[in-house]
Amino acid sequence: MGENLTLWFNMLDLKKYRENCSVNERKLKSKEADSDLFGALSLYDSFCSLKLKLEEKQALMNQTAKQIGEKKRKGEPCDEIFAQVGSLKTEITELTSEVKASEEAYLDKVCRLPNIPSDDVKESPNPEDNVEIKSHGKKMSFSFAPKNHVELNEKLELFDFKRGAKLSGSGWPVYKGIGARLEWALINMMIDTHLENGYEMIMPPHLVKPDAMYGSGQLPKFGHQLFKVKDDDYDLMLIPTAEVALNGLHLGEIFDEALPKRYVAYTPCFRREAGGLGAQERGLIRMHQFNKVEMFCFSKPEQSEQVLQTMIDSAESILEKLGLHYRNMLLVTGDTSFSAAKTIDIEVWLPGQDRYYEVSSISNCTDFQARRSQIRYRDENGKTDYVHTLNGSGLATSRVMVALLENYQQEDGSIIVPEILQKYLGGLKVLTPAS
Repeated sequence: MGENLTLWFNMLDLKKYRENCSVNERKLKSKEADSDLFGALSLYDSFCSLKLKLEEKQALMNQTAKQIGEKKRKGEPCDEIFAQVGSLKTEITELTSEVKASEEAYLDKVCRLPNIPSDDVKESPNPEDNVEIKSHGKKMSFSFAPKNHVELNEKLELFDFKRGAKLSGSGWPVYKGIGARLEWALINMMIDTHLENGYEMIMPPHLVKPDAMYGSGQLPKFGHQLFKVKDDDYDLMLIPTAEVALNGLHLGEIFDEALPKRYVAYTPCFRREAGGLGAQERGLIRMHQFNKVEMFCFSKPEQSEQVLQTMIDSAESILEKLGLHYRNMLLVTGDTSFSAAKTIDIEVWLPGQDRYYEVSSISNCTDFQARRSQIRYRDENGKTDYVHTLNGSGLATSRVMVALLENYQQEDGSIIVPEILQKYLGGLKVLTPAS
């Protein structure tokens, strides 16, 4: 379980989980049906009981050792006490083994418990109960039946799914020509926007150690969705999101600098979850590799809700620059991510599919990831406490690409390039179908 088992011992604030235990159990089960808070607490209590018993036996052994020394100095016989030592050694060996097994069982159980949802998050397992909290702009109107991006690409030839499949299998796209340039333009425009909003740009590795995955909450629960690289020295894993690497930057550290700390990173993201969920999932919607610009913030607990709103504002400003209609949804417990206490999804309208689709999930993870990663800050009095971590797509470029193509399509199959992107494309104003 990572390189250092003790690193994860304080991964949860058990006092918070134990308070209103029945309510918290209900909340956790509405988020993850297989959550077992009572079981985790029971295992923890058993571990504490065994550990206390071991410590008592070790203390008795120390006392017995002192008695042997005293008897030897006095020339008194030690046979009886030697027998006690032998019995104690056997008990301590057995208890040490039991404590280790109990600790591993407790840690394995507790690291599968998700973050407790915030009080303002609706308890429901059904994503259809997500609450719309904002809508911006209007849906594009068309005098013709709009096509989806896969149909548009048949003539535009912006990406090549067949050659991607030849290289790596389905779900691995190849961007080509102006399609590759448009994707790169989106990435650069997004990064420029976040830099203007006070974020520091990071270029992290795309492969990380298991500890970074544990710290962010990807392991052990989502291990089956990760791509892994086996090495003679240690194992590495491809990041499913830059959130993993950005959180891991400060693994085991204490912030002495002013908070909040704001990072932005572009990375490709790698996930096994791509697959046949129907026609609406074709093309760039759900893939094994996709591009994403990620925002990540470390804050003091009292700052985190305000920081969450500034991250939402930064993501929204990109969609507004692109002239895309979107809505914000406060997710119910069953749709909130494992590590998050609260998540806001930003969804854009896709006319070619007659539906909204998420382009950003922005989450306040409170101290959940910080405890798993042992990331703290020092206040003005020198006292340390766990930071709050927040993450959000800013944005998922492949899905924004879909939104651009479907919203700005013309009847002849051409695509109007939003003005904000034209400077990144040498002044190009229209994408025209290949002849």
